[in-house]
Amino acid sequence: MIREGETVQLTNGKNRFFIRLKRDEILGTHRGNINHNDIIGKNFGYKVKTHLGEEFVILKASLYEIIMYGIKRKTQIIYPKDSAYITVKLGLTDGYRVLESGIGSGGLTIVMANAVKPSGKIYSYERNETHLKIAIDNIKLANMESYVEFFHQDLEESLPENFFDAGFIDVREPWHYVENIYNSLKIGASLGFLLPTTNQVSRLLEELQKFNFYQTEVVEILLRHYKPVPDRLRPEDRMIAHTGYLIFTKKL
Repeated sequence: MIREGETVQLTNGKNRFFIRLKRDEILGTHRGNINHNDIIGKNFGYKVKTHLGEEFVILKASLYEIIMYGIKRKTQIIYPKDSAYITVKLGLTDGYRVLESGIGSGGLTIVMANAVKPSGKIYSYERNETHLKIAIDNIKLANMESYVEFFHQDLEESLPENFFDAGFIDVREPWHYVENIYNSLKIGASLGFLLPTTNQVSRLLEELQKFNFYQTEVVEILLRHYKPVPDRLRPEDRMIAHTGYLIFTKKL
């Protein structure tokens, strides 16, 4: 049974909407209005009608669907093909305290928060107030706000020392903050970065060599979908190819 506070997906095959249910709230769409009360207490798979008579199926909303289709994007997001790898590569698990800088629209934050809950937390630092506000709303849509602490500041300001179990940095010039980041990590902590160009990666690698980091590597992840038609299986015409270079290392 669907409860108040859950995030659900509504679709009619052409349109889809994601809402976090709150009693007496109304979702306004170009297909008509839907009362949250008409969804609460129902089961997934049931249909609900707008005031114009249009039917929508109520479906569970996976984190992948929320990130790809539900959240508002003010900035480019880190796609699940990358965020899943990042989460595993950093070894994120329940209880971890994770440094994040450059929250963007919150796509990666949602995935990392899901990995460290219920007793862990993401400490997210973002200097752009507009980005931060949008990200907070997106993270609330995914029901992950209890596992994220938000800071309206950048990495130039002081961080707690020897505090974080892992970190991920998505800012334009991370080499300016490597010393501050290094001091904030526990010994053995994994650290990741995302950068869009090779010259930025080279500049970061030069800076990392000045500190006691180990097992540094650079990777790129490509994902190609296929058309699921048995008699003419072939790749989709479009693919999300290069989205960024991922740099990983460990503090010694």
